[in-house]
Amino acid sequence: MTRLLIAASGTGGHLFPALAVAEAVEERWLVRWVGVPDRLETQLVPERFGLVCVNAGGLQGRGLTKLLQLLRLLLASVSVRRAIRRNAIDAVFTTGGYIAAPAILAARWCGIPVVLHESNAIPGRVTRLLGRFCSAVAIGLPAAAKLIPGSQPVLTGTPVRSSFLAPQALPSWVPHGAGPLLVVMGGSQGAVGLNRMVRAAVPALLEQGCRVVHLAGDNDPDIEQIRHPQLVERRFSDEIPGLLQHADLAISRAGAGSLSELAVCGTPAVLVPFPQAADKHQEANAACAASLGAAVIVHQHEPDQPTLLNTVQRLLGVTLGRSDSAADPLAQMREGMQALAERDAERQLAALLQTLVE
Repeated sequence: MTRLLIAASGTGGHLFPALAVAEAVEERWLVRWVGVPDRLETQLVPERFGLVCVNAGGLQGRGLTKLLQLLRLLLASVSVRRAIRRNAIDAVFTTGGYIAAPAILAARWCGIPVVLHESNAIPGRVTRLLGRFCSAVAIGLPAAAKLIPGSQPVLTGTPVRSSFLAPQALPSWVPHGAGPLLVVMGGSQGAVGLNRMVRAAVPALLEQGCRVVHLAGDNDPDIEQIRHPQLVERRFSDEIPGLLQHADLAISRAGAGSLSELAVCGTPAVLVPFPQAADKHQEANAACAASLGAAVIVHQHEPDQPTLLNTVQRLLGVTLGRSDSAADPLAQMREGMQALAERDAERQLAALLQTLVE
């Protein structure tokens, strides 16, 4: 049986695509996982994948700090190499981030193929530096193709969990009624700045008949301060596929994972890129969706500014019965999302890994 080591850590944007690939190959391959202690993978990676944690981090800073981080990277590479040898691994798959560097170096050290998947339009530092040392580099968005020196990336799209690819019921706890359904999500880390913008707009939207589901994340201090029968606030939900498939409109950060989930569900979106994202990659992700007419970009602003509210009201105008135009912008945005969607990314990546192993 072929043995695959997956190196993915940190945020949902790194973990969920890797989990989708693991699900796609686990009937034929034995899957093992390497991550970092105290990160999200310790909660999300199933026990059957045998998670091994190593200490890995970035290479920020200068002088002695950077030297110590380099030593840490080398020690992490030794730990990953040990895991490869112990489990007789045949190939490595990584989705970038800190854990990717020791995984790529260890795979090269052991002489086995390694596939790196970059989901963002602007590749991360590890992808830019080490992509040339990988057996193959796959990308989620075409804009990344020219930004990874020394490699010839393959466009596969970004994998999503299988639950997004099959019809799902609307969760029973969603507010009932005939009004349009607005779903707000800030990603696996939550998004306090986005949440404050949304809460400033919500009273007017509720008054106009909207139903609102707001997934506020774990770090939000103001959850449940607004009470209304057509509003549900939760920190997290594992029923996002059903929410997005039935939503009229979503408000979301522009992480590559969230964008892929929106695309396969065909959900029109207002994208609010995280302004502190590395290399402004969320801005670039959002621009890819907007160029296809799939999304509208609203930059993060102070809660008392009306930009987000005005945008949502304009997009929901036909649904709310306030538009004199027969054109429905949401229908056009759904077509754009369908053009953006790659529904078999995990199978393409599984086939790529199989080819390299053979």
